[in-house]
Amino acid sequence: MAQTTAVPSATISTNTNTGSFVSIPQTAAAGGISLTQPPQTGGASFFKIAASQPITFGWNFTSVIAQPTHLTVSAVCDNGNTYAVGPSDGIIPGTATQVVWDVFSYQQANPATPLAQATYTLNIWDDRGPGSARLPGFLAPFSGFKFALYTPQPYTPLADGWTCQGCNAAASSLQAHPLFVAFITTFVCMLLSGWGILRRH
Repeated sequence: MAQTTAVPSATISTNTNTGSFVSIPQTAAAGGISLTQPPQTGGASFFKIAASQPITFGWNFTSVIAQPTHLTVSAVCDNGNTYAVGPSDGIIPGTATQVVWDVFSYQQANPATPLAQATYTLNIWDDRGPGSARLPGFLAPFSGFKFALYTPQPYTPLADGWTCQGCNAAASSLQAHPLFVAFITTFVCMLLSGWGILRRH
């Protein structure tokens, strides 16, 4: 007969002080999260920091027997800063399977700690915290999704003096290239030679 672990429901559900228990076999797998949104296509996911452009993260639970009371969702930036994800400082019900993050509203409300245009790692953990051990039936901390945030550049009409910096640089580089100079010289020589022949005839 498989061994079981008796866990008070006060640590795994919203019903506290009931005195009830849930049994988890020692052979059970550790719980996990399988991300469903955004779709996992194998490429990088980029999101705008712009008005009316919220980000939705969705997931399914796998092998979770001890349902958490709450989940904490955060985004850890490559610059070392950690940002709460969602409208409630990153704390959502333990049964939730998605969170919507309005990054533009977050940016407006937190000018002292703005979101960087960089890469982030999505983190989700249960009541036990980010460094909790993997236990049978309990949700293991999740940090398996990376994404990037960027701020789109504002539109500038041509009449307002828009210039293509890359185009100018490319043109300058082309003009200075020895092959370009040789081509122009050859073309001019051919043109002058042709004009001389036409004049003689």
